[in-house]
Order: sequence, then C-alpha cells, then structure tokens
Amino acid sequence: MNINEYVIKYGDLTFEEKEFNDIDNLVFSSLSYLDYSLTSINRKEHTLEYIGKEYLKIYDYKEIKVLGVAQKNAYKLLELVVNTKRYKDLIVHDYVYIINKNKQFSAMMFRINSELEYISYEGTDEVISGWKEDLELACFFPIPAQIDAINYAKKHIKIRGPYVIIGGHSKGGNLALVAAMYTPQLKQFRIKKVYNNDGPGLRRKEFESGKYRRIKRKYIHIVPDSSMVGILLRNDMYDVVKSNKNNIMSHAVINWIIEDDKLVKSALSDKSKKLEKSVLEWLMSHSDEEKERTVKIIFKVLEDAEVSKFVELKNFSNIIKVIGNLRNVDKQTRDVLIDLIKYNFFNKE
Repeated sequence: MNINEYVIKYGDLTFEEKEFNDIDNLVFSSLSYLDYSLTSINRKEHTLEYIGKEYLKIYDYKEIKVLGVAQKNAYKLLELVVNTKRYKDLIVHDYVYIINKNKQFSAMMFRINSELEYISYEGTDEVISGWKEDLELACFFPIPAQIDAINYAKKHIKIRGPYVIIGGHSKGGNLALVAAMYTPQLKQFRIKKVYNNDGPGLRRKEFESGKYRRIKRKYIHIVPDSSMVGILLRNDMYDVVKSNKNNIMSHAVINWIIEDDKLVKSALSDKSKKLEKSVLEWLMSHSDEEKERTVKIIFKVLEDAEVSKFVELKNFSNIIKVIGNLRNVDKQTRDVLIDLIKYNFFNKE
C-alpha cells in the first residue's frame, strides 16, 4: 500500500476516530509542494476541501506534472484528500510562498482540531534556487530559507495555543528540524513532534549544539532504504522505511511502502551507507569556503546557460549550453553536473 491507498482506505475516519500517525505526517508534508498563491488562501483561512477544489479548478494535471515528481504526486494526493471525511474539513491557514533568485520558501498550517496543528514546510522543487540552498546547507548556517522557517515557527507557535507538529519532506524536513531547534524554549513545550521526511541533517556545529539535544526526543527522521538525501550532512538517528524504488526515486514518498497505518521498516542499503560515509569524509576534508566555492561554480554554469529549473535539463539545447560552459571547470565539479544532466535527461518519471 502507498500513501494514496492509505488515504482511500482511512479517508472515512476522522482524527477523533483514528489518531494522527506517521502517514498523516507524509500527507501534510506532501501537500505543501503545490503553489496555492492563486487561491483564496491568501485572503482568509478556508477548509482544505475549499482551497483544494479551488486549486484543482485553476490547474490541470498536465500543467503540474511537468514541474517535477513531488508536484505531480502532490496533485494526485490533493484530488483524493478533498473528498475524504478525514481531511476535507481541516482548516488551512497562514500560507506563505516566496521565490526569488536566492531563495525558495513555502509554509502552511493545517488545523487538525482545536488542540493540534501541523506546520508543513515545502521541500525542494524543480526551481534551481531551491537546490542551490540544499547544497548551501553544507557551507553555512543559517541559509535564507532556514531563517524564514525559524521566524514562521516563532510567529505561529503560541505559548498558550494548541500543540503543534512540525514537518516537511526533503529540504522541508531540514527546515522543520531547524525551526523547532530555534523556537524559544517556552514555545517548544507546545511542539509534540518534529518530522524530517528524508531531508538532510545538520552541520557539525549545529549537530553538537544544545539546541539539537533539547529537541531530539521529539525528533523523528524518516529515510527510505535507498536514501540519497536524508543521509546527507550529520545525523544520528533514522527510522528506515522500505521503498519500492531504488536510488533517487526512493526519495518520493509515493514509493514508501505502508502496511495498514504504519510504514514498513527496513535497513539502509550498502549504497546509502557508502554515500553517507563519503559525504562525511568530504565535509571533514573541505573548509566551508571550499564547499561554498564548489556550489557557486555549479550554479554559475547553470545560470550562464539560462537554466532556472532542473526540468529544463531535459532539453537537448540547454544541455549543450551547460556542457559548453564546463570547459574551465575543475573535474570534481564537472562530474557532479554531468551526473545531474544524466539523471534529468534519462529519468522519464
């Protein structure tokens, strides 16, 4: 069973009849991948049914599926949840969407009941600036999206308000963790759980900090058995789940296997363990300045080729432009970009 089949199976049960669980967390973290800017969500709070159906009228699936795997899956999930007793009457509010050359940030809240809310941070989509921030996580702290995530949590978690669960997928999972760590301690008492769904961990300084230790008991880090994202940077705890796809496609939560209302447990693949080890070695052997230089080179090449979304690397003429800009780039950086081009061009998902 996958996440969509879970929604179909349990959609007739309210949260009073069936308590919030890890799969509901995946539902909320996935729905934040869609851009709701053109809906009424910017003017006032509405039910998920109202906002969802409004969104589905504005956008056709054919428009969304070209944006990326996460958006395509979120669209199909939205089609399901707006017609379920479990999700349709939940209140969606305080939506934020910011995108520019240097930053991609989006967040929204789902009011499950008067006592519990879920803050969902969007993960990395097909926009180049979002992936640039992902790589910058290894170079310095905080990156712009992390600052926004911290401020969002500080604003919307109330000392005397409802309990809050914070979560996200991919970069959104990292944002959820950092936001919880830097929420004032009095407000941290209102945080029930923090979900990092296959998102990167932390740099060494933040990983060894008291702020991480304080939030750790509420922290749930879920990664698939073939994880290539969640094992990045420093981590010390995982719930490993079984995926029906390998490598980068295991990153998509639609491929995580569910039994009844629980994720099927597994173990990290040897390939993921090797990648985790090599990443840590790279982090330890390069200064922040060297890592930042590599990131800047990669994205300068893409910008010079006028590539703003990774989906554009499926276009042969854009590939030729990028390759033409690689002549004066060092071998390590060149290999990273070539692998990226291969993945985007040959992956038909």
